[in-house]
Amino acid sequence: MDCTVKMGDADKLRSGCVVVSISAPRRLSPAADRLDKASRGQLRELLKQGDIDTGCGKTTLIHCPRGRIQASRILVVGCGKEKKLSPQAFDKLATAAAGILQSSGTTDALSFLTEIEVRERDLGWKCRQIVLASHNVGYRYDELKSDVKAPKRPLRKLSLASATRDDAGAMRQGVDTGTAIANGMDLARTLGNRPGNLCTPSDLAAQAKALKKTHTKLKVQILDEKDMQQLGMGALLSVSRGSRQPARLIVMQYQGADKQQKPVVLVGKGVTFDSGGISIKPGAAMDEMKFDMCGAASVFGTLSAVAELKLPVNLVGIVPATENLPDGEATKPGDVVTSMSGQTIEVLNTDAEGRLILCDALTYADRFNPDVVIDIATLTGACVVALGKHATGLLGNDQTLVDELLAAGQESGDRTWQLPLWDEYDAQLSSNFADMANIGGRDAGTITAACFLSRFTKDYNWAHLDIAGVAWKSGPQKGATGRPVPLLTQFLMARANHDAS
Repeated sequence: MDCTVKMGDADKLRSGCVVVSISAPRRLSPAADRLDKASRGQLRELLKQGDIDTGCGKTTLIHCPRGRIQASRILVVGCGKEKKLSPQAFDKLATAAAGILQSSGTTDALSFLTEIEVRERDLGWKCRQIVLASHNVGYRYDELKSDVKAPKRPLRKLSLASATRDDAGAMRQGVDTGTAIANGMDLARTLGNRPGNLCTPSDLAAQAKALKKTHTKLKVQILDEKDMQQLGMGALLSVSRGSRQPARLIVMQYQGADKQQKPVVLVGKGVTFDSGGISIKPGAAMDEMKFDMCGAASVFGTLSAVAELKLPVNLVGIVPATENLPDGEATKPGDVVTSMSGQTIEVLNTDAEGRLILCDALTYADRFNPDVVIDIATLTGACVVALGKHATGLLGNDQTLVDELLAAGQESGDRTWQLPLWDEYDAQLSSNFADMANIGGRDAGTITAACFLSRFTKDYNWAHLDIAGVAWKSGPQKGATGRPVPLLTQFLMARANHDAS
């Protein structure tokens, strides 16, 4: 879908559908007011009759409006009673509007939702969120279907509009930002949605090379199992032992700033299918374990967005990629492995494999002399229990970095929630036979998993994002979400703006 910016009055711009807002009980936005006057009072008449619902996120589609209106349809979006909406409420109504536009039969639309006042948010942010909502609603994963039934008349062009020409610059910047993030989310969703037989560690490595062809500022290095053996990555390789698909360590580097600037390093868990290994999972919903590489997918998506935006930052993406399957060669509960750091790990549960591949990747990250390191992983079911499907779990060893991520989550709407990283939790990882166990018991599973990772991140500032609850949806809408690409891109944009000021 093509997103652009247009300047002009709502009644004079030609389109298949013009989108305006009305607040309760009968407060028309400037664009809605112009349409009402041009249609000889049609909107106020419908309001009086109760045919327009002004509740927040409610929509009313008006066909063939009367009078001197150049649009074929009017879509009225309700804003509720608040004079200024919360960011979450705005996202709700932007998504509602996008859904109606996709099913309305119009191929081009004009949105004046930019007129809505949102608390502590500017015009560029509103444009970005409208673009993201429209892309997310329009996303389809059908590359494996033999009989693709695409919408007969999908929305192909969305123009964000304003009657004030001074708004053009901020609006174009918002559209460009939203488009880049949406493209990154689409990439992350597509990688996440691909089945495990088509998205193997080698396939992810090929995807990295394909991304390099699209963005010339990317450098890509692929390490095979022999390379990892030479580096002493015994923890990572202990997970791949049960699979016939060889593991890969994928390293992608983007240089948008001076070489002297220390990079941000993103480490994404890339378990392309997780059966649990010898500690095998229950069969119900095991197909969803193809989503266990969504942390890796978010690294790909964020690198894509950053490269498209040409952000003045240096960024490194590291993806340890493997399958976790049972086999005669597979790691067994009670085995002890040696990580790249030299620390030994007693593997009490082979289904706690994500931390085993991440710990070696986090040790490897130190060679880039990072400013900060952030790992992203669908790591624990405990995080879903604690935070549900709404917020990402956040822990770290540097409060400044944690605060930056919390702020980026609020700004982007891709929110996080901080959990404690205390020594009392770390003590749960004690082992009689190795330096540590790979699990800390049933209690506080998300926190003890982060405590495990923290033992490999003592030489730099680090944060951990547990995305187990937000990376995909189950049920009728089953599929990857593309989170936390908006969070990470916002974090990097804020850093770029700070460095430039």
